[in-house]
Amino acid sequence: MKEMETRIIKIDIDFIRTKLASIGAKKVKQENQINHIYDFPDNRLIKNKGYARIRYIDDMINSTNKYYMTVKKLLNQEKYKVMEENETLIEDYIEGQKIFEALGLTLIQSIKKYRESYKFKNTLIEIDINDKSFCPFPYIELESENESELKEIVKLLGYSMKDTTSKTIYEILKTENGE
Repeated sequence: MKEMETRIIKIDIDFIRTKLASIGAKKVKQENQINHIYDFPDNRLIKNKGYARIRYIDDMINSTNKYYMTVKKLLNQEKYKVMEENETLIEDYIEGQKIFEALGLTLIQSIKKYRESYKFKNTLIEIDINDKSFCPFPYIELESENESELKEIVKLLGYSMKDTTSKTIYEILKTENGE
């Protein structure tokens, strides 16, 4: 699967929720996550703007828990971040960890995040609130396969495309930290 995405950082969460309600966006997810990020010892995946991940999801809407094993690779970052994503549901975190380790990957970091996701037309709008030790500000991520729809939703939320970024979260954090 390929996804076209953009982010708007340092958002006012209540403002975004109000805007989402006013346009009729439907809440489709409310979850706590732990994202276990894996890479090779030389960090070649992250250096090439990709990563391997096992995500634990505490689904607060359906009262279920799930694990997903994912590998992402950046394809393009000119206007939007375009990623190739391969993901599958797994039954057991330990087995997923063993598979990654057997391939030579090691756990780089574990990141806790709260996420609310909304659907409007065919676009997913996600409010992300990470553990402050990883990312000190909330942001929204918009994922779509349709550029005009993406632009429309950015405008409906009260922003312009100038407010968006195609940078990865690691690039955003480096810029914010003055690196």
